[in-house]
Amino acid sequence: MQYIIGISDMKVTSGPEDVLVTYSLGSCVGVTVYDPVRKIGGMIHCMLPLSRIDALKAKDNPYMFTDTGTTSLLKTIYDMGSLKKDLVVKVAGAASLLDENRLFKIGERNHTVLRKVLWINGIMIAGEDTGGSIARTMYLHMADGRTTIKSCGKESEL
Repeated sequence: MQYIIGISDMKVTSGPEDVLVTYSLGSCVGVTVYDPVRKIGGMIHCMLPLSRIDALKAKDNPYMFTDTGTTSLLKTIYDMGSLKKDLVVKVAGAASLLDENRLFKIGERNHTVLRKVLWINGIMIAGEDTGGSIARTMYLHMADGRTTIKSCGKESEL
């Protein structure tokens, strides 16, 4: 079954037939976490870097923010039995769309916050397709843990 992860949304599954997909990753950051030992995986689509800009929104939807969203994704994966040492993390997005003057740097800041959260948790990024000025679609194939990216009419594996 295909699950669509919207903006500020997250899904974790252990269904071998499942495919998680998120569309239109511009300045947002998409993160996949896959445990090849237990065949558990998840995806999140975070819009903004830091939850402290709106604590109320962060409480209502922690997935909107990279700091609280990534933490929630990891906690959910751990609660399902995964171990940190087994996790494979891949990242896409964090582009500079609609910000030619690089005034807000949302994509860059999303990427920086994500890397910091993962570093604090002792997790390395196994593959990424970030930055630039293109939108991306990200897929996590639960059957084998492949993370693929579609952009500009081409598909590649991370």
